[in-house]
Amino acid sequence: MKKFTALLLAMLMVFALCACGGNSDDPVPSEAVDYSTWTLDELKAELKTVTDGKLTVATSPDFAPYEFYAIDENENPVLAGFDIALAGYIAEKLGLELEIIPMDFDGTISELGAKKVDIALAGYSPDPDRESLMNFSAIYYSGGQSFVCTKATADKFTDLASANNPDYIIGAQTGSIQADLAEENTPDADVILMAKVTDILADMLAGKMDGAFMETAVAETYALNYPDLQILCEVPYDQEGSVAGVNKDNAILLAAINLIINEALEDGTMAAFVADANEAASGNIYEGLLED
Repeated sequence: MKKFTALLLAMLMVFALCACGGNSDDPVPSEAVDYSTWTLDELKAELKTVTDGKLTVATSPDFAPYEFYAIDENENPVLAGFDIALAGYIAEKLGLELEIIPMDFDGTISELGAKKVDIALAGYSPDPDRESLMNFSAIYYSGGQSFVCTKATADKFTDLASANNPDYIIGAQTGSIQADLAEENTPDADVILMAKVTDILADMLAGKMDGAFMETAVAETYALNYPDLQILCEVPYDQEGSVAGVNKDNAILLAAINLIINEALEDGTMAAFVADANEAASGNIYEGLLED
């Protein structure tokens, strides 16, 4: 009986050691691999996306010059902006068909967090609060944040601190960095969050809102098209710069996008996208979701 028990224990120990050793052929989790040293061709060979053969991109087309609808010579709305151009460039480099899904800004965050899209390009800043929902690409555009008002309301403000007044209505986009900046810098004001930047602009121009927080490039574009808009001052923000949000489970895609972004920055491609977007945004445009 003792010999049998000893033999049984020995067999159990062998099985335990085999189990602990694991199978050398088992795949290594992608997050444990350093893909930063891989070439683009190596990454493409292993790349998987939400839909085979496609790069699915979420965007919010109410954020010129990042993303908006340009009205062509036939009066048809066409997606434009440097985020849209970058999306096409990334898809081409990866050999994938591009599928862009327009939605409200906060929808881009939730869809990416639910892993229903591969990436989101919507003027994201690398906000640490979003790190649980997405990975951040390299910065592809360096901008800033601004507080804006109209020329009719400009005399109410001497500086950013003066906007923190309970008598003032201050706007920002739902789910955005600007919403956080509004709560941080104007907690005593009546902060109104709206889904579309265009709605904020409309309320300001109609005298229903005293001021708003906007991304600087966006504010500059609006100021070209709406002379009554005034950029009052810059707003301090530590995470300046725009990034793509990348599906949290796709470290290979993140590495590939970083290579592509770095190339676009180095050879001037990204600068050309920005210049073209600024020119298009100064023409006939439509911002927001199209009605079916």
